[in-house]
Amino acid sequence: LGYMKADKPGELQPTVEGWYDTGDIVSIDKDGFVTIKGRAKRFAKIAGEMVSLTSVEQVADMLYCGAIQGILTAPDEKKGEQLILITNHENSSIGELKKFFKEQGFSELWIPKRVVYMKNPPISGTGKFDYQTAEKLLHEGQI
Repeated sequence: LGYMKADKPGELQPTVEGWYDTGDIVSIDKDGFVTIKGRAKRFAKIAGEMVSLTSVEQVADMLYCGAIQGILTAPDEKKGEQLILITNHENSSIGELKKFFKEQGFSELWIPKRVVYMKNPPISGTGKFDYQTAEKLLHEGQI
């Protein structure tokens, strides 16, 4: 029917073409309920394959349950991009990640090439990992 947007709080605004592009990947069940599955813009291209950063984070969350963490990308000379796990899990390691991802049956392309421990990783006002701040720290060489 429309969207409630910040410019007119509380008012349902119809869209011009029927949809407002949020960048979310969703499923719609038989009753019309929408479930957000991930973000369309959160992919890396590694060795010609598209890898969902959200999916990689979900696997890392299985290993480091309860940690505040997120996946960033950086250029990779051989494969295009590489994955970097930022986490506040003190004992995280590449070796442990490789073993766990392989045990779970995931492609080697999904395994982060670098793990960065941060006692206090950037978080948003809602308590979630703050990707924008983390990206800025990465590009400034602080990660």
